[in-house]
Amino acid sequence: MSHITSTGTKSAILLIYTGGTIGMKEDPAIQALRPFNFSQILEEVPELGKFAYRIDSYTFDPIIDSSDVEPSLWIAITELIEQKYDEYDGFVILHGTDTMAYSASAVSFMIEGLTKPVIFTGSQLPIGIPRTDGKENLISSVEIAAARDSEGHALVPEVCICFDNILMRGNRALKINSDHFRAFRSPNYPPLAEAGINIRYNQQLIRRPDNWNARPIFHKTLDTRVSILKIHPGITPQIVRTILCSNDTRAVIIETYGAGNAPSKDWFLDIVREASESGKIILDVTQCLAGSVNMDIYATGKCLKEAGVVNGYDSTTESALGKLFYLLGEIQENATVKKMLETDLRGEISK
Repeated sequence: MSHITSTGTKSAILLIYTGGTIGMKEDPAIQALRPFNFSQILEEVPELGKFAYRIDSYTFDPIIDSSDVEPSLWIAITELIEQKYDEYDGFVILHGTDTMAYSASAVSFMIEGLTKPVIFTGSQLPIGIPRTDGKENLISSVEIAAARDSEGHALVPEVCICFDNILMRGNRALKINSDHFRAFRSPNYPPLAEAGINIRYNQQLIRRPDNWNARPIFHKTLDTRVSILKIHPGITPQIVRTILCSNDTRAVIIETYGAGNAPSKDWFLDIVREASESGKIILDVTQCLAGSVNMDIYATGKCLKEAGVVNGYDSTTESALGKLFYLLGEIQENATVKKMLETDLRGEISK
């Protein structure tokens, strides 16, 4: 833990650096990017010193490349927030972009009854490069994490992703571009806030706790026995059976076409029925970036529904994975898990 600056008592923010491009700086001795010491963040982003906030930082050791993120990191993040919850008014998590949507989704389910902002952010270019997007992303994230209303309540008590001046609900966001600064989108839910000359909050879209004074419940047990099956032309019975009927799998997310459609061939539906009847949880989400599963429109969707497949509505695959990990870790009865999958728990689906 390192202390960065203390110029007032408005809000206290904890920066949590897990790894990723945003925390890199060129080492002139070897002319390669290396992580820098976040206790020296003011040297890179002096604008943070102009906020009347107390800003502390915590760096994971070792730092984790985005591609190496595992559920153990989500548990560690949740445990850290639980330990520091009463000390800070908001949390900003610096994270690699490739798996940020997975992490933000998972953490959103792991913290129930959140009353403070948990903002994930990162960058496409290292913070030490002149054209970096990291500074703006970090500054906006800190300001949003610290924002409170006239009653002292957080303006955005949610797990979010802040990127390129847009604040998105974490379990609604997707990484959609590897080249542009606007790397993330929330296709099925509008932005919670937009940063221009001022930060404009879309108050009617933001979830708020039932009890501001209640401490959140931190869930740290995950069951990761989940697989993903992406439907594609030419998919073989062997592949479908291997994924759906594996003894090591408790649930499968099927990424279907359009509004929830899949092959209507007998062999495919027979395997789906077999897996469902054996106790597997099968969740239907669409491959499309935007839109929702509706299993009552087309015959193929109806067949999946009749075979016991659960409707994922407009959930992203990232959100569906995090939700399943969380539910399977909390609930032993698969029938109950299926009901909860069709329930909006953290604003992740529209029904």
